[in-house]
Amino acid sequence: MINNSWLRTFCTLAEVEHFTRTAEQLHMTQSGVSQHVQKLEAHLGVALLLRDSKQVVLTEAGKRLRIQAQHILQSISDLEVSIGEDPAFEGEVKVMSPGSVGLRLYPHLLALQTRYPKLIIDHRFAPNQAIEKAVADGDADMGFTTVQVKSADIISEMVATEPLLLVTPAEVNQPDWETLLSLGFIDHPDGAHHAELLLSANYTLFQHCSEFERKGFSNQISLILEPVSRGLGFTVLPAYAVEAFAKREQIKVHMLDHPVSETIYLCTTKRSILPARVETVIEHAKTSFEGQ
Repeated sequence: MINNSWLRTFCTLAEVEHFTRTAEQLHMTQSGVSQHVQKLEAHLGVALLLRDSKQVVLTEAGKRLRIQAQHILQSISDLEVSIGEDPAFEGEVKVMSPGSVGLRLYPHLLALQTRYPKLIIDHRFAPNQAIEKAVADGDADMGFTTVQVKSADIISEMVATEPLLLVTPAEVNQPDWETLLSLGFIDHPDGAHHAELLLSANYTLFQHCSEFERKGFSNQISLILEPVSRGLGFTVLPAYAVEAFAKREQIKVHMLDHPVSETIYLCTTKRSILPARVETVIEHAKTSFEGQ
């Protein structure tokens, strides 16, 4: 069966005639646009585009598909309107994620809502255990966690990995063990856990985060690097939180010999069929982790 998203992507590309602008218009990656076209061609067994052209030029099969696909997409749209049941781009979708994941995810979901204003995104930051409980209890339509969930009521799917990064003030060039001890640790709710994962893999002397003098604490993901940028200590954070920090010139990210990453899982309930609007957000959310 042909995926409607493939048809929608193909029709947009045929109209815009440019892969990059199509990706921007659909809030996708350029590779995502190419994959949708390739999947259509593989499914139909015909070439839809001329590959040796610098422009987007449709083959005869591509031209025929464009006409029919436009009718199909319009019929689907009319059907959704006429029946008014389970629309894919209307209604509220409740999403939960840990802080760093949310910093990466939320702007992409807002871009989706901008395109479909009737699709309402309710996004909340929460720790892993709270996310698991909310999805299992039906208080969240979908959740992202950085640990494998235990509830038998939840379907869990790995969607990405996120590196953990050692971050110091900008003037620190070599983060040896003595330097980290002298700096002290800027803590956060997952600070000890993240430090143990990354530092134990790279420093033979590391035993526990309590070895470092605790120089500060913040439970606001966007503020954890503020004291680091002022020279008050170092910390260990997931990459998306570091990428979102505005004062990047005042901090330094150190690439250690033994990289460590957290796995990001998508969690949904087993107990009901997901509404189309939730499926829409899930598909779009997954693309936000592409090209990391």
